[in-house]
Amino acid sequence: MPTPKKRAIRKAKKGERVRQVAAIPFRIGDTGEIEVMLVTSRETKRFIVPKGWPMKGKSGRKAATIEAMEEAGVVGKTLKAPAGGYSYWKRLSAGFVRVDVTVYLLRVEDQLPKWKETAKRQRAWLSPVQAATLIDEPELSSLLKTLKVPAEA
Repeated sequence: MPTPKKRAIRKAKKGERVRQVAAIPFRIGDTGEIEVMLVTSRETKRFIVPKGWPMKGKSGRKAATIEAMEEAGVVGKTLKAPAGGYSYWKRLSAGFVRVDVTVYLLRVEDQLPKWKETAKRQRAWLSPVQAATLIDEPELSSLLKTLKVPAEA
């Protein structure tokens, strides 16, 4: 069975849209203001949100929840409705592919001291505006700057 990455390369070669899912972990800080968590990428060490390929048999929301646990060591409730989306160019061994990312908000209930990618990533809590200045993808940066957490979250 091909990996999600290999399936994405095949789709891109056929001219089909390539998709990923992401989570923006958030909490309400001591001041009552929203804080978001960014993690560093494994290779370039730049700040990103936890994201990954769709998972067979799992909804986008569930896959985003799993990615947040594996990449950021956070667990919580992922909101049903996507918060938005963005596109970026991903470097693969076969070249670059355009990836459309659906983003979900994850209310953090617990932050694990050790997680699957502890040794590969750093994480940081920031205001959405601070986080937006550290993100390279313009559409994700805009999403963070205008981030609204629904009242029921």
